Amino acid sequence: MTTGIENQTDANRPGSSVAPGERSSRQIVLPVTGMTCAACQARVQRALAAAPGVRDANVNVMLSNATVEFDPAATTPAELVEAVRATGYGAELPAAGRAAMAEQEAQDEAQERDFRELRGKALVSGALGLVAMLLSMPLMAPLSTTGLGGTGHGSADPLMGWVMGRLSPAVEAALPWLYQIDHRIILAALLAATVTVMGWAGRHFYTRAWAAFRHHSADMNTLIAVGTGAAFLYSVVATVAPGLFLSRGLVPDVYYEAVIIIIALILMGNALEARAKRQTSAALRQLIALQPKTARVLRAGAEIDLPIEQVVAGDTVVVRPGEHVSVDGEVIAGASAVDESMLTGESLPVEKRAGSPVYGGTINRSGAFQLRATSLGADSVLARIVKLMRDAQGSRAPIQRLADRISGVFVPAVLSLAIATFVAWYLLAPEAPLVRAVAAAVAVLIIACPCAMGLAVPTAVMVATGKAAEFGILIKGGEALERAQAVTVVVLDKTGTVTEGRPAVTDVVLLDQTRSEAEVLRLAASLERRSEHPLAEAVVARATQAGLALSEPEGFKAMTGQGAVGMVDGVAVVIGNAVMMAEYGLEVGELAPVTDRFTADGKTPLYVNLNGTIAALFAVADPVKPTSGEAIARLRAMGLDVVLLTGDHPGTAAAIARQVGVERVIAGVRPEGKVAEIARLQESGQVVAMVGDGVNDAPALAKADVGIAMGTGTDIARDAGDVTLMRGDLRSVAEAIHLSRRTMRTMKQNLFWAFIYNVVGIPVAAGVLYPAFGVLLSPILASAAMALSSVSVVTNSLRLRRLRTA
Repeated sequence: MTTGIENQTDANRPGSSVAPGERSSRQIVLPVTGMTCAACQARVQRALAAAPGVRDANVNVMLSNATVEFDPAATTPAELVEAVRATGYGAELPAAGRAAMAEQEAQDEAQERDFRELRGKALVSGALGLVAMLLSMPLMAPLSTTGLGGTGHGSADPLMGWVMGRLSPAVEAALPWLYQIDHRIILAALLAATVTVMGWAGRHFYTRAWAAFRHHSADMNTLIAVGTGAAFLYSVVATVAPGLFLSRGLVPDVYYEAVIIIIALILMGNALEARAKRQTSAALRQLIALQPKTARVLRAGAEIDLPIEQVVAGDTVVVRPGEHVSVDGEVIAGASAVDESMLTGESLPVEKRAGSPVYGGTINRSGAFQLRATSLGADSVLARIVKLMRDAQGSRAPIQRLADRISGVFVPAVLSLAIATFVAWYLLAPEAPLVRAVAAAVAVLIIACPCAMGLAVPTAVMVATGKAAEFGILIKGGEALERAQAVTVVVLDKTGTVTEGRPAVTDVVLLDQTRSEAEVLRLAASLERRSEHPLAEAVVARATQAGLALSEPEGFKAMTGQGAVGMVDGVAVVIGNAVMMAEYGLEVGELAPVTDRFTADGKTPLYVNLNGTIAALFAVADPVKPTSGEAIARLRAMGLDVVLLTGDHPGTAAAIARQVGVERVIAGVRPEGKVAEIARLQESGQVVAMVGDGVNDAPALAKADVGIAMGTGTDIARDAGDVTLMRGDLRSVAEAIHLSRRTMRTMKQNLFWAFIYNVVGIPVAAGVLYPAFGVLLSPILASAAMALSSVSVVTNSLRLRRLRTA
């Protein structure tokens, strides 16, 4: 999550999309309090979008914040805060310098407090509701018409009346003393209990509804407050002035126990919803939990444990076996295998030795080592990943716009329907029109739920981005998630994406049988150690892996574009291409069958000349990653076309394509040519995902519908693409697309059920089934349905947590 204000575009910054002379744009994330449903979210978003200088606003009810992009020359953060407050909701400037990890921890604590508070209020209200049911049973018996209470007070709710009618004989037999209590005392107790629940447990419904009314708006709290308030006022009149009902032939039934149970059920639904919403950010909490609180620092020759905040760049940190690495750094002494799976998704431990980078939050599995602290606090890899995930979870998927449009008019429409329902029942009901009109109108108000629509998309985005992080994938927001599911063709860069990106000696053909392979390799590598050419580095790496001791060359000379020459341990060594051999009078034509085979496989031949004789032939190539073939097979099995797009030689590209199963190859393309090729695919109707290293391929990544950057080490939090793969494994591309497809399906399911619930539930509550089937929905059942609708949407989104890899 972004804290404070940060530049998004600046005309003076290299690579900026803002032309000179244009105004810069800044972004701020404002904490917003009091939002409970989609209607709240829509109102705040409309207010911010209409504010002067605002270029984009994204309000998230799940995270209780608003991300605003604005022109600092036209408005200020303080004015944006006031724009939010003018809608009736709370807002404040973000705490300066507060890290994303600290903000997430604070949010988790607030969610936990909310859950405990809601659960406590729901349980107490539910218990009072059961007591109210018992107290109401004696009221169902006929009474005298004098005094407080009148005649035949019972439950006006049809469900409660039916339940209490069935239970009343058993209760009277078990608790005969209850039926001896003066009914006026019972009514007074019921009134007191209802006032207690409304004024304590349900107080926030009424205060928020009043705040919305004062700002000329309405939300979910308005529906609950009007519904329960109307039922309560009806009951109070029936209690204190029963004659008004009796004179018109009506029984002065009351809704006290119904109001209490409605509030209890809504609170219980809110508590379950709060708990489920907290689970959507479980992946973030797991990441944050990786960060150790202390570090063992070496100062003045002594090891001391310091709070992580007191570690400074350059400190020497000691890490023992089994401990978490406390900070990002570089190994300066010792060696070990470090488990980085929690950051990259890579299951195998990574070998670390002097010079290797290590990252805070990873686990040291074997040996002890010392590291020099480098990136700390908000600059650490773990903190940047948390920030990116929070940014992604706070983003908006385009599919959310439909729900936003409906939410904007939902509450006023429901209030109008409730009034129409009351009038229709009052005028058309065959008997007890007032009682039935109130019951139906209350049911309409209570069952309507804008919450489910507001939660349908954000919950799925939050769970999906968290699940992606478990797979070692960083998805930069809901929009990227939605676009990825529509991808039809995946374009792959070759170097560093399909291949390792590091040349290696793949074959050694020994030609001089008087020398061993190890001796030839040692002499060649001893010479090449002074060269900076990538092919030379490959020869040296092969010798190092073989554990060969290299000598210091004499008279080293590099021949540009050909090779190198020098003396090693008294042996004249020449290593290079065919042109280099010709310079020294050696014919290599008889080796053509071998070199042609190497070339056909995309390998570069290197001749090793020792004392005037070609002693060996090396084949150097950028080897294909072991998982690339499997990954491409997965992509094709998912119905995706795969294209290899590279600037390499056509022959080399074709050889690599054959190895991994790619049928379409576009080779010899410069960076600007890659952009043109992607544009050509898009013009043919394809939705293109481009996979590259995020550096040389940056223009192509930006042009593609979905840019997927391969990131490793400190690059895993780079901003080059819409999606960043935290490990260099192409299988993650298939996993990202598979996850996006499942997430989109979940979003559509959530929106369908949110809409269909209201489309079906509201008419049933209004009584459209009554003329044909005699079905009239109880307000209590309506409140239970309303409470469960939001919970069902969040629970459906949580199913994504069980998703397996593609």
